[in-house]
Amino acid sequence: MSISKLFLACSLALASLSLAAGAHAAAETTKTPVKKAVKKSAKKAAKPVEEAVPKTPDEEADEPAVTDSAVTEFDCELGNKITIYANTTDESHIALRWKKRLHRLTRVGTTTGAQRFENKLYGLIWIGIPAKGMLLDSKLNRQLANECRNAEQLKPVVTSDAEPTSVKTTVQ
Repeated sequence: MSISKLFLACSLALASLSLAAGAHAAAETTKTPVKKAVKKSAKKAAKPVEEAVPKTPDEEADEPAVTDSAVTEFDCELGNKITIYANTTDESHIALRWKKRLHRLTRVGTTTGAQRFENKLYGLIWIGIPAKGMLLDSKLNRQLANECRNAEQLKPVVTSDAEPTSVKTTVQ
């Protein structure tokens, strides 16, 4: 009989140890997410302050002033519209209105003669050639607006009025 009592005592001790270990693990599981959640919320609170500061000093976060600027409106495919404000005293910058927001773009030199303006903060690139213009998003690597033409570019092309000369041939 003593062996059965010993076996019963060991079983009870093992069962109570298992229950204690399970309760300890449950308590540990509830403590860990609370600590992580507090740390994550502290990181999130600090993050927006860093993002609110412009990335480069020459890029303006505010909309540029467009008073005393020449205004050119472009009609693009898919019904998109772009307005460009150019200041005659500052040819190295333009202001471009796209989707109700005004962006300042800086001229970038090209070897082709095309007019290229960029805003690296927002990833906007405006390329203007004599026949049309296009707006690109360099961050998403896609076209935002294509086949953009102003009133002058929408006019039909006028050819010269000279008529071709006829060549007379004689049959012998």
